[in-house]
Amino acid sequence: MKVNKKGALVFGALLATSALLAGCSGSATPTNTAKPEESGDTGAGEPSDNAIVVWVDAERVDALQGAADAYEEKTGIKVDLVGRDNNTIKDDFIQQVPTGKGPDITMGAHDWAGELSANGVVAPLELGDSAADYLDVALKASTYEGNVYLLPYAVENIAVLRNADIAPNAAASFDDMLATGAAAGLTQPFVVEQGAEGNPYHLYPFQTAFGAPVFGLNAEGGYDPTKLELGSAGGTEFAKWLSAQGKNGTGALNTDIDGAIAKENFLSGKSAYWLTGPWNVGAAVDAGINVAVDAIPSPTANPAQPFAGVKGFYISSESKNKVAANDFLVNYIGTADVQLELYKAGNILPALKAAAEEASSDPILAGFAAAGADAVPMPAVPAMGAVWQYWGIAQAEIINGGDPTTVWAKLVTDVTAAIK
Repeated sequence: MKVNKKGALVFGALLATSALLAGCSGSATPTNTAKPEESGDTGAGEPSDNAIVVWVDAERVDALQGAADAYEEKTGIKVDLVGRDNNTIKDDFIQQVPTGKGPDITMGAHDWAGELSANGVVAPLELGDSAADYLDVALKASTYEGNVYLLPYAVENIAVLRNADIAPNAAASFDDMLATGAAAGLTQPFVVEQGAEGNPYHLYPFQTAFGAPVFGLNAEGGYDPTKLELGSAGGTEFAKWLSAQGKNGTGALNTDIDGAIAKENFLSGKSAYWLTGPWNVGAAVDAGINVAVDAIPSPTANPAQPFAGVKGFYISSESKNKVAANDFLVNYIGTADVQLELYKAGNILPALKAAAEEASSDPILAGFAAAGADAVPMPAVPAMGAVWQYWGIAQAEIINGGDPTTVWAKLVTDVTAAIK
């Protein structure tokens, strides 16, 4: 989908997000300078009996204020919005909830669910009939071991940014993408962030195209960490493909290319295609690139499925106001108006279908939404820590000339042992 500058400018303020920060969490410094007694927070974050304390990143406090005011007017229950630092909010929540002091609600990423559940600090949500109002990937991401823990408000995934002046049409396949760029005289048609330790988040769409998801599914449709699909035949085929790309002379996959170099190559016109997220669109438009946002071209006949990161809100297991917290999330945060306010604050596709449809009038957002049509939730299982540890290193070794079959087999062995 082609993107004009007017539509793209809304992305200029997006924070650059590390792909391996599960759930696509950004970094923010809280701007709420209210004293504890003014904010409704007792200093340690302890909620009162007649108030709901909500931890939220500072960028979205204003977007939620209208919903908080409306809820207090309707119910008489005050909603205190407390700005927190995204870098510490999860750990602070885990530490404070068991003491009975943490908030009633915290903003967070969907792939925290496994860790939060394992620590016993979150309570399930009751979505009721409203569950059908959310994008399928958002609802799946919000569900862990059969329970919905997250009220989703945003969905994010990567796509291919295309320099439409160099490549006027979307590529039909991965090979077509390379061929089109080569025909335009580019020595490196396609660029993607890698680095010395690899980047499985960005390469996952290609891995899924070979029929090698990281985990299989359980009976409820969630990830089953005992079913390690990395070791499937498709995984080995993907490893062989990685090896070939490392040797093909176009530099399609190169561990010398980090995020800064990938950006520079695209902005300077050295590369016509860039696999990245919406957080980099603003830089491309500001550089005068005629940007188009495309689905990720597959190296096989199967679709390339990127990870989806979903943001939302969790309820504390120790909240004294669980009913009110659930009501506020489902019936206030879970409305199109509020989700559109959150979209304006962060420029990420809303999780609610009605809000997503309206927001997709922006061509940039529509492009990423189309690219994420086949996206799958990033696994929330605690075992992912062990997977990430070995996954990227193995991919980097293969790209740099390691035997794909041997290295991939070792990856599977290492991950299996770590999970057990």
